[in-house]
Amino acid sequence: SNLDAIHDITVAYPHNIPQTERDLFTGNFPKEIHFHIHRFSSAHLPTTVDGLQEWCCLRWQDKERLLRNFYQGGRSFRALDQGQVLGQGQGQVQGRVQGQGRVPPCKSRGRVFLIKCFSILYWTGFVGTMFVLIWRYTLARWYFASAVIFFVAQEKIFGGCELMEIAVHNRKPSRRWAKRQ
Repeated sequence: SNLDAIHDITVAYPHNIPQTERDLFTGNFPKEIHFHIHRFSSAHLPTTVDGLQEWCCLRWQDKERLLRNFYQGGRSFRALDQGQVLGQGQGQVQGRVQGQGRVPPCKSRGRVFLIKCFSILYWTGFVGTMFVLIWRYTLARWYFASAVIFFVAQEKIFGGCELMEIAVHNRKPSRRWAKRQ
């Protein structure tokens, strides 16, 4: 009831695809990025859990087909304009916009080099400063030790911060809170 639509976004890189952070660090940025965005109105979405699971599986299959056509074909999402891949006559797609644009280079090689140098200097200084804090100040040692204990414990108990947040969210409100509502 909180959503009026779901947007399905597919991203493709026609030339160089960065695989790791090392690629980005060495300047292997994508030359072009293609987005394909579908808007599915909530009025057309299934209302049951099984229906939503099936709908999501179909979206993933469509995305796979879309990306396969993109990388095997002309490196474009234009096939969708003819209804060849997604939403074949289902009437669920609203406001389909197809466009292709080249992403201009926003930084020169010199600027990228300076940013890398600054980042290396900053993070080296930051890590060094944290070691000095831990070495010299008891309060810093207690803080870092308690943070490590907290994160290790929540990982062991809940399986991660996001699962802990979900567990807290799904917990029933206390009686006092229920009385206020």
